[in-house]
Amino acid sequence: MLTETAFAKINLALHLRKRRDDGYHELETVFAFVDAGDRLTAEPAEHDAMTIAGEFSALLTDPADNIVMKALSLLPRAQPWHVRLEKNLPVAAGLGGGSADAGALFRLAERVGALPVDWLARAVSLGADVPACVRSVTMAGFGTGTELAAIENDLSGTPILLLNPRIPLATGPVFKGWQGDDQGALPAGSARDAALYGRNDLEDSAVTLVPEIRDVIECIRISGAFVARMSGSGATCFGLYKDAAAMVAAQADIARKRPGWWQLAGRLR
Repeated sequence: MLTETAFAKINLALHLRKRRDDGYHELETVFAFVDAGDRLTAEPAEHDAMTIAGEFSALLTDPADNIVMKALSLLPRAQPWHVRLEKNLPVAAGLGGGSADAGALFRLAERVGALPVDWLARAVSLGADVPACVRSVTMAGFGTGTELAAIENDLSGTPILLLNPRIPLATGPVFKGWQGDDQGALPAGSARDAALYGRNDLEDSAVTLVPEIRDVIECIRISGAFVARMSGSGATCFGLYKDAAAMVAAQADIARKRPGWWQLAGRLR
């Protein structure tokens, strides 16, 4: 049996530059990954199949239509797999959950020598952020997010707290609500520079749809985080902390004040 973590994806910064005629957006972002997330296991089977468990499994009502099954169909293997997905990340949350699951499956295929040479094109066909999730290391993304570039990762090991008000937020309406104003490129430099001096251009649109996001960010900000920001298209937000003690204290305080919110504590990879 093979086991792999589908690491939660965050956007340290997300700058939108323009809308494209094909409906996509030109963007500049820095992907980073938390050392926790969903869990996938795969074992030999008579035919490809999938079962889903975990806290958020009830939100994935059709395993046959899940992105993991779509990824399975793109990965030639010596034998079929039965994949079990432990869904620990909220759905429609700005964490690349489905893309992270697909990325973990690609890594499982790589471990058994079944990753095709054209894996990148196959990953892109599943979603713009799937290639980044396959590698699950800090990197910059351009174009629609599929053009990846190395960046100095000076945030590795940084304590991080993820918070979500348990309100799903679809990506499409958030991008549609972007006002279209180009506020400028990503700051030059390292991952820390992107986190400190970058922004998330989807935040205003997401807050319009889910006002609770503003409250989440404020709670993180006053908890002592040196960065408090929404990830992706929301509604998950994250705080970066100078040390584990500061993060644990913030986690406990916010849990007491907002017991209904989802939390995940970890470190950046």
